[in-house]
Amino acid sequence: MNKGGLNMEQVLRPIYQERASQSNTLGVILVEKREEQSNVTDTFDTVLLIIVKEAEQPVFSKHYLYEGNKVALHTVTEKLIRKWLLIGSNKKVVDWIFFGRVLFDRNEFLHKLKIELQEFPYSGRKIKTGIQFSKLIRRYLEGKEYFDKGSYLDAYNHVVDSLHHLGRLSIIDSGLYPEVTVWGQVKKIEPAIYKLYEELVTSNEPIEKRLELLFLASEFLIHSRTRDGAQHILEVMQTKETWSIQELHDHHELMNYSVDLEVFVEYLVDKGYIHIEPVTAKNEMIFHRHYKVNKDALEIGQ
Repeated sequence: MNKGGLNMEQVLRPIYQERASQSNTLGVILVEKREEQSNVTDTFDTVLLIIVKEAEQPVFSKHYLYEGNKVALHTVTEKLIRKWLLIGSNKKVVDWIFFGRVLFDRNEFLHKLKIELQEFPYSGRKIKTGIQFSKLIRRYLEGKEYFDKGSYLDAYNHVVDSLHHLGRLSIIDSGLYPEVTVWGQVKKIEPAIYKLYEELVTSNEPIEKRLELLFLASEFLIHSRTRDGAQHILEVMQTKETWSIQELHDHHELMNYSVDLEVFVEYLVDKGYIHIEPVTAKNEMIFHRHYKVNKDALEIGQ
């Protein structure tokens, strides 16, 4: 409650009611800062999220000030919201949709979206697992490289990130959505990963020793998840015989892997899940490097 005696919903009502009257608006959510959790609202006291069918810009933001309270208004297209939810690139949105107060809901759009998120369709889980796994692989391999060079602080930074992706994977595996406070979820779902993270950041051992132990433990955890983590990309790749790297980048689902795609493909080549298929280029001394799924490895993995 603020000084004027009006709560924030009453103050913002003229703004969101005007939007709600437009047929393009699908839903309006009010998110208020929870005690000591300003990270959920990006330090703002209140966030007003307006989801629309279409817009010239996928995100349009405005900031307001009311009696010392900071308010952020974000108008976001349904397409972008769904992309954020799919690839996990805006973790706060999950929190906003689950815990925000619905002020307007056209044809139960938000109600259905919540049910969809709770049921978490299997296909959605596969692609989310694949994307998180590719991020994990990139951070792990880069961290290992820094470690081998003796750059322990850079290695530490990458290991923290890779553990974070490992934690998010364990949450996705259990059929839930990773929230902003991911470690609280991981502690309940996969205590072993939480313990690794805790040991890394709180142990009194020298950093080199901590990292050495972490890389050993992570290697086992990553190896045991490779089959599941690669399932999505391998299923896509089985839809045709061979792929150039550009064809993989251009595929409507694989483009969500973004900068992590090529490192992931190389990792799967190294692990024997993908074969390299040389294709003659115009210059006969050089070959195009195409990729195909190793079906034998898939059968062994089953």
